[in-house]
Amino acid sequence: MTSTAQRAPHGQDGPETPAAGPRGGGEPPAWERRLRRFGYRPLGAPGLRERLVPPYAGPPGSFGGPAYGGGLGLPPRAAALARLAPWGGPLLVALVAGVLRFWNLGSPHAVIFDETYYAKDAWALIHNGYEGSWPKDVDATILADPGSVDVPVDPAYVVHPPVGKWVIGLGEWLFGFEPFGWRFMVAVCGTLSVLMLCRIGRRLFRSTFLGCLAGGLLAVDGLHFVMSRAALLDQVLMFFVLAAFGCLLADRDWARRRLAAALPVDADGVLRPDARIAATLRLGWRPWRLAAGVALGLAAATKWNGLYIMAAFGLLTVAWDVGARRVAGAHRPYTAVLRRDVLPAFVSTVPVALATYVASWSGWIASDRGYFRTWASTGDGRESSWSWLFPDWWRSLWHYESEVYTFHVNLTSGHTYESNPWSWIVLGRPVSYFYESPAPGRDGCPADAAEKCAREVLAIGTPLLWWAACFALLYVVWRWLFRRDWRAGAILCAVAAGWAPWLLYQERTIFLFYAVVFVPFLCLAVAMMIGAMLGPAAHPPGTSGADPDPVAAARAYGRAERRRTVGAIGAGVLVLLIVWNFIYFWPLFTGEAIPMDQWRARMWLDTWV
Repeated sequence: MTSTAQRAPHGQDGPETPAAGPRGGGEPPAWERRLRRFGYRPLGAPGLRERLVPPYAGPPGSFGGPAYGGGLGLPPRAAALARLAPWGGPLLVALVAGVLRFWNLGSPHAVIFDETYYAKDAWALIHNGYEGSWPKDVDATILADPGSVDVPVDPAYVVHPPVGKWVIGLGEWLFGFEPFGWRFMVAVCGTLSVLMLCRIGRRLFRSTFLGCLAGGLLAVDGLHFVMSRAALLDQVLMFFVLAAFGCLLADRDWARRRLAAALPVDADGVLRPDARIAATLRLGWRPWRLAAGVALGLAAATKWNGLYIMAAFGLLTVAWDVGARRVAGAHRPYTAVLRRDVLPAFVSTVPVALATYVASWSGWIASDRGYFRTWASTGDGRESSWSWLFPDWWRSLWHYESEVYTFHVNLTSGHTYESNPWSWIVLGRPVSYFYESPAPGRDGCPADAAEKCAREVLAIGTPLLWWAACFALLYVVWRWLFRRDWRAGAILCAVAAGWAPWLLYQERTIFLFYAVVFVPFLCLAVAMMIGAMLGPAAHPPGTSGADPDPVAAARAYGRAERRRTVGAIGAGVLVLLIVWNFIYFWPLFTGEAIPMDQWRARMWLDTWV
């Protein structure tokens, strides 16, 4: 078994050459010798089929992939359970995540942070098809008697597209205009995202264990947990971004299977590269890429930063096509992709995403009272030179979008909890969604408390997980640069797509909870690092088929076993510390009343207060 820490895995993009280098067994070039000082290792020569379509199945009774690290041996009696693991493991992790997220979901019974906007906008959307202008100070009335509050018919100027609010509104339609109702669907998205990440991690690493580990880390991340229990848009955005990534990952495997099926097989049954097939094969209908286009459109229709992610994922999937055609034997893979793949990739994503985005405004389009809805027919837009080409609703929507863009780029008003995106990864400035100081004997504060208690919902990641992710990102960067690992590149692309755009708006008012969109990919990075910590499974002497010296083989086996044991202990301690850290901060994630001294003990950094 090959670990992520030992060599580039099967399925790696790159030329199929011997480990000695591209000169076919001669001296490697000077640049390669220099890079080896930093840990670079050229690819070995796994079978072409395994490089195009890496297998999932591990050794009998194992719980993990054959070539990606993280496999754990199971006793024979547990082998039957291992066969259920590809779906049973993710479902079990998602069940735990769901129980945590839905437990006492209606608490605190309050309108916390930006729920004051999105919960009411969602309620108006499902009744009128557009957001309404609510009276000031109506939140207390909604909490006391939501049935007595009329839905406003006057339109409101809102600065985010409607999909996230439609999602929130579905929960309100099912369970009413109260905290449990407006948080319900966000909790569903949070739970399903854990399930998706388990399956995505399994496909990415070809290891059920590492996939479930990534999902488990997401289940105990504080920021993801808090955002799953609040009616804000960013968790919905994260859900669609993760779904799009999963669809593109499935499309990658689908396209490579098509290539593998088209390549010739020699007399020994070995798959061989073919330059003509690799350069000219049309991959045809790619349903997973279309599904990714829909998911990316829904992401952009939740918050506009989904557009940056769409661009990054589009480049990523084209790069994957280049790698696939190169492995299949194309001499000029970039030219082949430009001729065969770029246009279908564009059509499958950008127009599909655009159509999805426009369709998300259907309620506003169908109304005659939405904000700016009649701008093109009764406002300043009547004199437009484009009126002969575009319908009124299209020009009105375009005007609305331009006004919203102006608002976003000029949003520089200060806020108590704003933070610089450079500080996000170390949790420099979390956001307090809710805070109360109940007196002893009230609202959960112990009657024997010496002073008032603290009751807070703090949007902050599990600190040890995020700080471990700092090292994991460095490992993933190294893995991408010096081991040519496409998985590391995919993780980095997703993290950068969710994080880097905010660095362009240093003057804008921004918050740590925007980072929830790339939290799943931080968990993938930590899982990949833990897979490297575990290392490869050791093979007893005589089982590998290549043990000419029994004594040397026994010594090597002993060293591998010791290394594996130390790695497993280190990885286990890290995971247990992260879980403990989540439990320790549980009161701050759920708004549970705790004595003030316990609250102060959890303020590890001055900037958290």
